Amino acid sequence: MALETKSRSLLSSNGVLTQDGRTDRSRNSTLVGWLLNRLYESIGQPPIRIRLWDGTEIGAPEDAAAPTVTIRNRKALLQTMLYPELFFGELYSEGSIEVDGELLELLELAYRALHDAPAPGVLRKQAMRWLSRPRKNSLAGSRRNIHQHYDIGNDFYRLWLDEEMVYTCAYFPSPEAALEEAQRAKMDHVCRKLRLQPGETVVEAGCGWGSLALHMARHYGVSVKAYNISREQIRFARERAKALGLDDRVQFIEDDYRTIAGKFDAFVSIGMLEHVGADHYRDLGAVIHRCLRENGRGLIHSIGRNRPAPMNAWIERHIFPGAYPPALREMMHILEPWEFSVLDVENLRLHYAKTLEHWLDRYEHHAPQIREMFDARFVRAWRLYLAGSIAAFTTGALQLFQIVFARPRDNGIPWTRAHLYRDQAFQAPS
Repeated sequence: MALETKSRSLLSSNGVLTQDGRTDRSRNSTLVGWLLNRLYESIGQPPIRIRLWDGTEIGAPEDAAAPTVTIRNRKALLQTMLYPELFFGELYSEGSIEVDGELLELLELAYRALHDAPAPGVLRKQAMRWLSRPRKNSLAGSRRNIHQHYDIGNDFYRLWLDEEMVYTCAYFPSPEAALEEAQRAKMDHVCRKLRLQPGETVVEAGCGWGSLALHMARHYGVSVKAYNISREQIRFARERAKALGLDDRVQFIEDDYRTIAGKFDAFVSIGMLEHVGADHYRDLGAVIHRCLRENGRGLIHSIGRNRPAPMNAWIERHIFPGAYPPALREMMHILEPWEFSVLDVENLRLHYAKTLEHWLDRYEHHAPQIREMFDARFVRAWRLYLAGSIAAFTTGALQLFQIVFARPRDNGIPWTRAHLYRDQAFQAPS
């Protein structure tokens, strides 16, 4: 009875709307109507429309073009109200939630509203914490986590990545640049920041399909040891190195970054830190410290946040298990214990949004083929992941940091940043 009384009180001042935009007073006292109102309030009341299975609506009736979320049953409504960031993705993937209108627009509006949404209550917060326990990144745990995402098939990724199979943020010389051009520009941008010289040695932690390691060896004359625990990616990278005649200068090692041994002139990690976990940052710093020579320098490229916060629960559970995008100050836990000097910090979040736009466009073009490879649920899940990532970067919920660092007594550093921008087209050293 107390819940029903509370329901009437809430709904009398915040009516539930039917499909024709009129307030339906006969439904105002129902538990379902109360739950719908609570859901809308909990996500910050974005300018979208939420519709239930019986046609009941709440949201933005005056805007006919507003994106509409349709919740197909009571269980889906309850789950979404309990933990929107987790269950929206699960229910959208399985078809219990549908979206009419542009998915990307809906997600951008939701991200902006969530920024100002009320904090969850104690019980809801405890439920959210229990439901979103992240996977561990121990030696064995990291292998399981990486296998779930990166070993689902090179043929799948080949459909929508660029020709070099670069699965990290590109660097667009102009917004109109093609994805292939932007990924090459990113690799040159990284190499220039590292000031690579012919004959030097480089270690790469987390090398993906090997594009950067091969680019460094081919265009900058360095030797590279590249570590990765994805079996599919390492196999692909080794085949590419052999085909390009670079297997004598690039060694792809199927092993964890914690096992890196030897001394190198430069350390680089592109898109791997997200999989390390904050409780292992000191371990990573120790690896960098022991493997860099006295005049060594390094670069870490990672998705990040403006302040510490857990990974989106649905992404962590279904797309990137064990993932954690750090705040900038958390990344310093890698460098500060070893007194590395930070030389440069750059934020490329809009470049990542642009990269993802290209990926999503190519993904949608191949969606029928991807459905045959997997199933309809997989297609919807990865569509949501790519579109949601765009929204996170365009609204500032996610950042993309590149940090350049060096040994503290190294004075052989550039006087200006001119070396980064002298040419967009790199000329390979003779």
